[in-house]
Amino acid sequence: TYHETNPADAPILVLGLTSDVLPITTVDDYAESILEQKLSQVPGVGLVTIGGEQHPAIRIQFNPARLAANGLDMEDVRTALTNVSVDQPKGSLYGPEKSNTLQTNDQILTPADWNKQIIAYRNGGPIRVSDVGTAVTGPQDETLMGWVNQHKGIVVAVQRLPGANVISTVQAIKAALPKLETAIPPTIKLQIISDRTTTIRASVADVQFTLILTIGLVVGVIFLFLRSVWATVIPGIAVPISIVGTFGMMYVFGYSLDNLSLMGLSIAVGFVVDDAIVMVENIARHIEMGKTPMQAALDGAGEIGFTILSISVSLVAVFIPLLLMSGMVGRMFQEFAVTVTVSIAVSALVSLTLTPMMGARLLRHETQDAQGRLSRGLERCFDGLLALYDRGLVVALRHRRVTMMVMLATVVATAWLFIVIPKGFFPEQDTGLILGVTEAAQDISPAGMADLQQQVIETVLKDPAVATAGAYIGAGGATSTENQGRIFLALKPEAERPPIMTVMARLNRAVGAVRGVHLFMQPVQDVNIGGRLTATQYQYTLTDVDLSELNRWGPIIQDALGKLPQVIDLTSDQQSAAPQLTLAINRDVASR
Repeated sequence: TYHETNPADAPILVLGLTSDVLPITTVDDYAESILEQKLSQVPGVGLVTIGGEQHPAIRIQFNPARLAANGLDMEDVRTALTNVSVDQPKGSLYGPEKSNTLQTNDQILTPADWNKQIIAYRNGGPIRVSDVGTAVTGPQDETLMGWVNQHKGIVVAVQRLPGANVISTVQAIKAALPKLETAIPPTIKLQIISDRTTTIRASVADVQFTLILTIGLVVGVIFLFLRSVWATVIPGIAVPISIVGTFGMMYVFGYSLDNLSLMGLSIAVGFVVDDAIVMVENIARHIEMGKTPMQAALDGAGEIGFTILSISVSLVAVFIPLLLMSGMVGRMFQEFAVTVTVSIAVSALVSLTLTPMMGARLLRHETQDAQGRLSRGLERCFDGLLALYDRGLVVALRHRRVTMMVMLATVVATAWLFIVIPKGFFPEQDTGLILGVTEAAQDISPAGMADLQQQVIETVLKDPAVATAGAYIGAGGATSTENQGRIFLALKPEAERPPIMTVMARLNRAVGAVRGVHLFMQPVQDVNIGGRLTATQYQYTLTDVDLSELNRWGPIIQDALGKLPQVIDLTSDQQSAAPQLTLAINRDVASR
């Protein structure tokens, strides 16, 4: 089976199915037969994983004492029941005028029919399954189990295709859910455990607000200093036009409006408005010299055009290293660098064409008498600020050695701070979602692991910051052995709880009181770079062609890492320390 997914990606949507009426095997049957199949066909979905599978099956449980009393053992029973239930093609009967397709009752589908089956004859009478045991409906694999909050359920985790838009994919899934719910019984409750788009939408909306606020502040500052409506309108129009032009180029490059591109646009607003301000200020200076607006626009643009071009080229040059950066970091920041570069280029084009044209049509010479009292007051404030700067400049030039020493000290302090400031690849992001892996002793039974997992779920749900939880146990996916389990935690909105790292520390202390199990947690990040999804935040992989050598050195390196003071949670997927029971058969005695 081939899955086109990023193994380091967390699920974009986690669903939970529960029922107070139907058995859990029936819930799983609908989840795998209908929900999983249909969700896999949604555009953008790369993989749908079922957690806590409870494949419906009929389990026949025998009483060894009754078998022995009838002279039977398990092998006799297995041989007798092997060919009792089959599902094979029967063929057709052809008559002179029509044909009939054959169907028989050769496949046994209910526990009652299994209980009637004859497995042997003793003393001239039949021995049926019900005489030595019983057939019951149950899960095919009893080592697997899932929970939605504190109710037994099925967990459905959806991962996206690489490159697929998370928001559009989740929107398509949610649009399909009402139709899918009509295809399953109403007694099965379908609920969303976690949704990655909630925080993604919030972060994008926050960046969009920041972008609008940035434009508003820039326009406000322009008006404050120029104190002219039309002189403010021209840069105010140039900024959105430059951004719209940037959107067009982003569409050509195949970029989307995400955190990186919006961050680039927020930074680019300052660059975009600079060109327009310089052009407007120079045209206004020529108008004050007595020239007509058209002549002032031609002369001002001619004087300042090369300056704007050179400034734009120098700004673009700053982002060339990011554009040429290789590896994952370069791939991440390429969209940011291209967005800023394109916005600067579009801004230069607008400033050299549209801005002079608007200046020629809209700017007029204003005498000092036409200015209001507020405008003249601000002008005096700016003159005072300029005079203060002039005096400070005189002092700096008078004490050149001190000024140079301050400059050198600043350079040295910058280098020192660069060395001592903590460094990381990406900042820890608070998405409101936590992925957890529970781990118990390697010799724990499935029933014991289920009991511990339920205790962990009950403990984390008591925390006021946790909204919903979905969990399952059993080998498969990120949990490689039966002593491990998965848990998905969705936290309440950020305004109603402390930061996610504080919540995780609190949950660690609470779950620490549950004996026999350890909970490894990590916050879901919008950007994941790594090999696969594991219990802990960082992975160190050991490979060896000699398995015995790997088994010997794995625990040694794990113990050494555990002694580091920086390491809190440490685990290994090498689960080979569980005790074994060995049955030694005396073949000579057995043969007699």
